[in-house]
Amino acid sequence: MLAVDTGIVEEWLSEFKTAPEASIPSYAKNLKNKSSLVSSLYKVIQDPQSELLEPVCHQLFEFYRSGEELLLQFTLQFLPELIWCYVAVSASKDLQSSGCIEALLLGIYNLEIVDRQGHSRVLSFTIPSLSKPSVYHEPSSIGSMALTEGALSQHGLSKVVYSGPHLQREMLTAQNRFEVLTFLLLRYNAALSYMPAVSLQSLCQICSRICVCGYPRQQVRKYKGINSRIPISSEFMVQMLTGIYYAFYNGEWDLARKAMDDILYRAQLELYPEPLLVANAIKASLPQGAIKSSKEGTKCIQVEITPTASRISRNAVTSLSIRGHRWKRHEQPDNASDTTESGNFVIPEISVTNVAGERAGNGEKSRAPAESDAQHLQGVQETPTDPRIDCKGMPEIRRQKSVRKIMEDGISSPGKVQF
Repeated sequence: MLAVDTGIVEEWLSEFKTAPEASIPSYAKNLKNKSSLVSSLYKVIQDPQSELLEPVCHQLFEFYRSGEELLLQFTLQFLPELIWCYVAVSASKDLQSSGCIEALLLGIYNLEIVDRQGHSRVLSFTIPSLSKPSVYHEPSSIGSMALTEGALSQHGLSKVVYSGPHLQREMLTAQNRFEVLTFLLLRYNAALSYMPAVSLQSLCQICSRICVCGYPRQQVRKYKGINSRIPISSEFMVQMLTGIYYAFYNGEWDLARKAMDDILYRAQLELYPEPLLVANAIKASLPQGAIKSSKEGTKCIQVEITPTASRISRNAVTSLSIRGHRWKRHEQPDNASDTTESGNFVIPEISVTNVAGERAGNGEKSRAPAESDAQHLQGVQETPTDPRIDCKGMPEIRRQKSVRKIMEDGISSPGKVQF
């Protein structure tokens, strides 16, 4: 580390100790603009043998428990790098050089699992129901859902998942290591919108390193750090994917894409179903090209909202449509008018066998060609007032008149029109 960086860090250490209590809020606001200080602190954390590492960790812990929100966020931005330094040293079996980092991580963990009154904190997460619309989905775009008795009983109910209460930890062991680190990364993800770009870059880089160290993919990434494999839990990988998904849409597309591929690679080797599911879901939802997102301004995850569609399709079968269909089918006018007010001729339906024909139902296929030709030229059947009966006793059926003939002669036929 250069002497310039050492001077910046030493000045920062002494500045906070001499600052009065009333000036701490203004002091916290000015820390966001000190990019040179942030860069120097990263160099101190990345060097386990640095003499400034212990006072820096102590100062960051003082920031976190001060109660000032901006100072808390300032400490959180270094959390990914602190986690990487700890797991890297743990993998190399040199735990003595990571004592101050372990104490800082434990201090943050023990502060977060209790509230201000010292009681154990229980975190709750509400899983939204797919039957109700949200900014992420429209129920109509998912497809038809079977209205079973079980589905109706669950309609409108939200599932709540609880996390906690968590146990106090005095030291990190192989059994509780990733339980603590997973909770810390969960706390970091809760403040993602306040993290600067350098923190998101650090998150993506440490995710790739943790997943590929000790595997053949390490040679592809050309990482020359530790060569031993780092044990990792499924829950910790899911939390890594949560932060990477945010980085995709906030200016770190390339690093986030590389980190997600490495997590997917490690999840396939470990056969972890949860990170495999989340990683493949993120990969399927990503656009084809890189997103050009500004690194300044408001940070958020972009979602594509489906356009608002009609809740009921026009072709949907409802009770109203069934009643309307029944009325149309069985409706027969009592006094049918032969002509309309505009003078247009109404062509009636005829039957040459003295049997009124039935109307075709909706969706019924057309009749045979011979029958359709007979329907095309419709006429009226005339029954004479004095019908002549043939030798067999059957009434004589006169020749049907064509439509054109009916139009010319009018409707003054002595017979009656059958509908």
